[in-house]
Amino acid sequence: MRVQGKSIIVTGSGGGIGEGIARRLAQEGGRILVNDINAEAGERVAASIRAAGGEASFFAADVTKSAEMKALVDAALQRHGRLDVMVNNAGWTHRNRPALEVGEDEFDRVYAINVKSIYLATVHAVPAFRANGGGVFINIASTAGVRPRPGLTWYNGSKGAVITTSKSLAAEFGPENIRVNCINPVFNPDTGLSAEFAGGPVDEARRAKFRATIPLGRFSTALDVANAALYLASDEAAFISGVCIEVDGARCV
Repeated sequence: MRVQGKSIIVTGSGGGIGEGIARRLAQEGGRILVNDINAEAGERVAASIRAAGGEASFFAADVTKSAEMKALVDAALQRHGRLDVMVNNAGWTHRNRPALEVGEDEFDRVYAINVKSIYLATVHAVPAFRANGGGVFINIASTAGVRPRPGLTWYNGSKGAVITTSKSLAAEFGPENIRVNCINPVFNPDTGLSAEFAGGPVDEARRAKFRATIPLGRFSTALDVANAALYLASDEAAFISGVCIEVDGARCV
């Protein structure tokens, strides 16, 4: 049990990659606080983890709101007595289209969910980590922040910000035994945002186009990303900080 007893928040875990991370960490003994803005989805994930023998509960919070992020961290402290790991998975994208066609409201939402949430998580989780003598942030970025392509310019920039911010935080908080890493998944056609990433329905032609760019010949899965998160959350990664792991089948090579 590689994260036995660890108190873990996973934001945006009502489905997709976040759900996969929550399930995998629970399988390895983590005490999971499932977070999402969709209460029905989040409660479903928490209940299914419990049904499988894991420990999980749900807490609704908007990760772009400071008061709600604080309440999320406080919930972990109240329910588990501490916070050991925070997985910042919640994310958003504008629809794939030319940069000048993306509206200001769309831009603001992308940066609020993808970048401001990291700021708020840092503000509210670091005091909890300090009380433990250390802790772990795992930020879900994207291959888009490493190898950006036209059509997702502002999303690409937001994920580049996550990568750089993670490295900077790792350097700043390392002396306090707070580790900060990120994971860069490649496109997954089975997530709720896949049509937005692709600019339309993910039909077989679009699947083939994206798949052809991945040397290992398949898309990433939630389990692929979850296994990377499990390693980074575990004590096996005790000396790993400031790192971004591409879970991309060599897409970024």
